[in-house]
Amino acid sequence: MELMQIIVLSLMQGLTEFLPISSSAHLILVPKITGWSDQGLVFDIAVHVGTLLAVMFYFRHDLIPLVSAWFRSILTRQLTADARLAWAIIIGTIPVGLAGLMFEGIIETELRSPMVIAASTIIFAGLLWWADVKGRGQLEEKQMTWKMVVMIGIMQAMALIPGASRSGTTMTAGLALGMTRKAAARFSFLLSIPVIVLAGGLQTIELISNPVAVDWGALLLSVAISAVSAFFCIHYFIKFLDKVGMMPFVIYRLILGVFLIWFFSGVSS
Repeated sequence: MELMQIIVLSLMQGLTEFLPISSSAHLILVPKITGWSDQGLVFDIAVHVGTLLAVMFYFRHDLIPLVSAWFRSILTRQLTADARLAWAIIIGTIPVGLAGLMFEGIIETELRSPMVIAASTIIFAGLLWWADVKGRGQLEEKQMTWKMVVMIGIMQAMALIPGASRSGTTMTAGLALGMTRKAAARFSFLLSIPVIVLAGGLQTIELISNPVAVDWGALLLSVAISAVSAFFCIHYFIKFLDKVGMMPFVIYRLILGVFLIWFFSGVSS
């Protein structure tokens, strides 16, 4: 990979993983539009490691109490607010894990076309707008019911469709179910931790079974760029979320979807 490709794709992963605009769609589409060769499995693992480091570092003061409370809940069978949130993260991850195992072949072969990405980008933009307008809730992440957790988890599984956006679907569900914007965002980001671990783990297993040469310099650079950009993305997204709302991301998704239809219709013709 050339240096420019490493920088652009690493930044793209870091900036889009946690915004409701779909990182997978951008990583699929940028090489198609630029004519770059596929970045490869090693690069995908590296940038996922970067975003994982970013979200874990950002929530470092929350994760230790959550993990501790989770273990205590197993021993004492009592649920504190932290223990409930920890269990919510686990339960909310189950649907996407099952869906990923069941539909991996279809997702990899049938759903990665530009037109599917364009359609899901537009459709889920509309849902995000509707949830943001309808929601304006008061619930924090530690006030979620188990029904809410399951519904958010199911929506997260919908993000396996390229263009849907994992953070977008989970925030959409959280807003529609009465959570505040920041609470929906924080829970979405916490939910990303086991999902990124699972995705990276599956990719690592695939890489072990099909070993390739590794450019460690490029690998470390992609980890660093994706981690730093993802950290600042999380920080400023949460900081300004109540001021800007979801509308800028809705508009961006609509423009992107229309552009993709126009661009790839022209290419195919």
